[in-house]
Amino acid sequence: MKASTLLLALLTAATTAVAAPAPAPKATDIQFWHAMDGALGEQVDRIVAEFNASQSEYRLVATYKGSYDETLALGIAAHAKGKGPNILQVVDVGTASMMAAHNLYRPAYEILEHAGVKLDSRAFAQPVASYFSDGRGRLLAFPFNTSTPVLYYNKDDFAAAGLDPEKPPRTWYDLQAQALKVYEKQAAKCALTTTWPGWIMLENVLALHNEEFATGHNGFDGANAELSFNTLLAMRHVSLLNSWVKSRLFFYTGRRDEGEKRFIAGECAMLTSSSASYGKIRKGAQFKFAVAPLPYYDDFKGAPYNTLMGGAGLWAMSGKKAVEDRGVARFFAFLARPEVQAAWHQNTGYLPISRAAYELTREQGFYDRNPGTDVGVREIMRGGSPAAYSRGIRLGNYIQVRAILDEELESVWAGNKLPKAALDEAVVRGNVLLKRFANSVRGERRTASVQ
Repeated sequence: MKASTLLLALLTAATTAVAAPAPAPKATDIQFWHAMDGALGEQVDRIVAEFNASQSEYRLVATYKGSYDETLALGIAAHAKGKGPNILQVVDVGTASMMAAHNLYRPAYEILEHAGVKLDSRAFAQPVASYFSDGRGRLLAFPFNTSTPVLYYNKDDFAAAGLDPEKPPRTWYDLQAQALKVYEKQAAKCALTTTWPGWIMLENVLALHNEEFATGHNGFDGANAELSFNTLLAMRHVSLLNSWVKSRLFFYTGRRDEGEKRFIAGECAMLTSSSASYGKIRKGAQFKFAVAPLPYYDDFKGAPYNTLMGGAGLWAMSGKKAVEDRGVARFFAFLARPEVQAAWHQNTGYLPISRAAYELTREQGFYDRNPGTDVGVREIMRGGSPAAYSRGIRLGNYIQVRAILDEELESVWAGNKLPKAALDEAVVRGNVLLKRFANSVRGERRTASVQ
């Protein structure tokens, strides 16, 4: 090869090497563990894909870890080993326990501030934001999937019973009268069933009437709360339900969402369930149905107040790299966008966490096309700000406490206990767990002060 030819080749190679673009920096992975399976899991994957496509600095990796309880247990166990996710989805009843374990998480407001992300919690629906906030109104976790109880009813069964399908029950006594009509006309095998009995038939019934569930403003004042829900209203309601069990108007189906299947199958004319059940019912029901607010007792001053939120929040786990925390903050800010929230609300049946997302959904005509999907939104926003006892229930060890409550209610439906005895026993047993939780919190504080 001639010298000139060799020189030209070397110069060309050098020029090509210089001109080649530098490889793009590798995106920082952000691990997100959640409890959303099936269609809900698909919607989580959709949001994750949209976030990843919206920027190139971070790659969010979502992993389904099982039920709420399983996801929480696995997340805490992994964190104890110095591993685990950056973001952990925690069911609402685990909120107080998370708040007490300060070493587990970094407050949402803190990582948002450090990342320079402005996110005003006042933009969220007040009952939702306040549940996940500290005493100064600062977000500790990001509200994610929120729901509230509503009443679903079979319009075909109402018509068959001689009832007006456009007039759902307003009070529990209205419901009783309509249930009797359904029974007398044999319009359905059962008049009423429910999902999540402790949450709907006790926690929310008390909240609707601004009645105390536990001392210390239902646990919001600190870990020393004690259960106090064995009230006249609670006994009145459980006794009414018990009379319906005996007269075959109310059929107990299970502690979780088992009642949905009976309603979808057309067996029961009415169902009290989560607002997030709407999509599943719409997909499976072969009859006309409608959604109405949860009934209440109209002889209570001020009732109905707002219903309580259920669902879960997203917690930023502690001990992670600063760059990863910035990625978590960016994802939370992405989730807060009205268009993202509106799409999540419309695709899942969960409530929009901000008024802006609600208004956007309304403007898009979604509520006109899907009548009843705004019932839960109007329930939880009823009155603007929550009353003293309609803010929510934030107690330690509450997953186990609710299991006790459901167990005692089951003893009533089975005819083994009277309502008062069951409620009293649930309070006694539950307070043992609350006291244990309070002692553990005090123990952690003493250890921290010594260190």
